[in-house]
Amino acid sequence: MTRLPRTLVNRLLSQAQQSAEIEVCGLIGRDAEGRLHVYPVPNVAREPGRLFQMDPAGQIDAMRRMREGGESLFAIYHSHPHAPAEPSATDLQEAAYPEALYLIISLNTEGVLEMRGYRLGDGHVRPVELEVVEE
Repeated sequence: MTRLPRTLVNRLLSQAQQSAEIEVCGLIGRDAEGRLHVYPVPNVAREPGRLFQMDPAGQIDAMRRMREGGESLFAIYHSHPHAPAEPSATDLQEAAYPEALYLIISLNTEGVLEMRGYRLGDGHVRPVELEVVEE
């Protein structure tokens, strides 16, 4: 079970809603006290409504800011505007950080936002139960 603060969850869901026709993406760092920090990164995929590819400069900047803040990579997130909150074959193939939690937000159901967590690595998908907690 992974606990996520409601404010962080609301921020990710809001970001996905505000750009509902493209896959939003970014990184989440965790500091020494366990606090989580969101780093949105622009999606530069050639088909951003169907794929995500983090802007390399934006990703490097986010990683640098995490390192300077004494944070470690906690999670990688992205949205699926028209698909379930499940890893696609592309998501699984491109997963490069097996230690990170992968959060997928789905806007696929009208009026309902869904977010699920996974561990991805070595061609395997392991669902992670998420608990939203008040801070």
